[in-house]
Amino acid sequence: MTYTFYELLWLFFAYSFAGWILETVAAAVKKRTFVNRGLVNGPLCVTYGAAAAAMTLSCRELSGFWLFAGIVILATLTQWIAGHVLEWLYHEKWWDYSGLPWNLDGYICVPASAVWGVLGVLAFRWGNPLLTRLFALLPGSLGKILLWILLLALAADMLATVLILTGKTRRIEQWQSVDSLFASLSVRLELRLSSLVNRRLERAYPRERTAGEEKELKTASAEGFAAGCSFYKIFLLFVIGCVLGDLTETVFCRITAGVWMSRSSLVWGPFSIVWGLAIALVTVLLYRYKDSSDRFLFLMGTVLGGAYEYLCSVFTEMMFGTVFWDYSKIPFNLGGRINLLYCFFWGIAAVVWFKGLYPVFSRWIERIPAKAGKPLVWLLIVFMTVNMAVSFMALWRSDERSRGVAAEAYWQQVMDERFGDDRLVRIYPNAIKVE
Repeated sequence: MTYTFYELLWLFFAYSFAGWILETVAAAVKKRTFVNRGLVNGPLCVTYGAAAAAMTLSCRELSGFWLFAGIVILATLTQWIAGHVLEWLYHEKWWDYSGLPWNLDGYICVPASAVWGVLGVLAFRWGNPLLTRLFALLPGSLGKILLWILLLALAADMLATVLILTGKTRRIEQWQSVDSLFASLSVRLELRLSSLVNRRLERAYPRERTAGEEKELKTASAEGFAAGCSFYKIFLLFVIGCVLGDLTETVFCRITAGVWMSRSSLVWGPFSIVWGLAIALVTVLLYRYKDSSDRFLFLMGTVLGGAYEYLCSVFTEMMFGTVFWDYSKIPFNLGGRINLLYCFFWGIAAVVWFKGLYPVFSRWIERIPAKAGKPLVWLLIVFMTVNMAVSFMALWRSDERSRGVAAEAYWQQVMDERFGDDRLVRIYPNAIKVE
C-alpha cells in the first residue's frame, strides 16, 4: 500500500503517542508512580514514530516471514542507534537489557527484538489501515493544518530539549547585563524549561554518571582536531569512503563485466555516496567495538550493511523513480535490493575497515594540523553539499523529462542543458526507470 506524506506524518504521531503510552504505563507499573518516558516534554516517544514510519516505507514489499524479519531488523537498529544517540546527548544509558539473554551492551537483546517484531507486524497489518481510515474522516484542510501544528510544536520541543541536554544554554549571569525585556523573558523561559526537562529526565531515567564516564568526557573535550570519533574525522572518512567505494566498484565492474563504467553517485567527481555514508555510519556505530573479534565485526557488518543497502534502494526509488542496482538475477536476493553474497561482502568490508584501513586513515587524519584541517573540512562540506544538490536536481529533472514535464523554470532549463539524458547515462549507466 502506498501512503501519502500526510498519512505518514499521521502514522508517525499516532505511533509516537502509542509508544509514549506503552513506555509510561510500563514505567508506572515498575516505579508505581507516573513518569514521562519521552525525550520531549509532550506525550510522544518519537523513536516509536520514526521506526513505524521507516517500516511502513521500507517493508511494504515484504510479507510473511520476511515482513517479520525486516521489522525485527529495523526496530533493533532503530533502538540500537537511538540508545547510542541518547547516551551521546545525555552521557547516560536510558535503558539497559544487561539482565536479559543475548543482549549487546544492554542496548538491544533478542527477546525485546522479537517483541518489536510481533508488535510491528500487528501495526503493519491492522494498525496502519485503521489509522489511515481514521485520518480520512478528518476534513482535508483541517487534518493537514493539525499535522503542521503538531510538527512545529514537536520541532520547538525537541530543539529546546536538545539544546539543554547538550549544554548549549547560557547562564543567567550572562543575560543580566542585557537591558532588554525580550532577553529577560528568554532567560526565565530557559531556566524554567531547563529545570523542567532535567527534573523529568532524572525521574524517568535515574542513573549516576560513573567516574569512568566523567573521565572520558573530560578527555574527549580536551582532545584536539579530529581525535577519537569526532565530527571532523567522521566527515573526512566519509569523503575517503566515497572515493574508495567508487574505485572499488569501478575495478569490480572491470574484472567481472570486462568494461569500465562510472559508479559515482554524484555528477562531479568519483564519489559513491552509498559507500561514503556506509563508512561514516559504521565507524560511528561500531567505534566502541573496533577492537572486537573479526567474527563479531563480520556479523555486525553483514546485518548493518544489508539493512543499509536495502533502505538506500527504497529511498532512491521513492525519490527519483529509479533503481540504481538490481540483484534479481543473483541467488538469495530480497526484492532485487540486496542478496546474501553481497551482505557477506559488507561483513568482510567491516573487518577489513576496522582491522586494516581505519587505523591507517585515522592516524593520517590526526596528523593534519588543526589550522589547516578545519578549513579543509569546511571547504569539502561546501563542495559536497553543492555537488549533492546539483546531482539531486539533475536526477529529479531526469525523472520529470521521462514523464514529459516541460522545462519552464530556470533550474529545469539549466539541468536540461548541462545534464541531459546522454550525460546522465554515462554517469549512471546501471540506472533503471521504474514505472
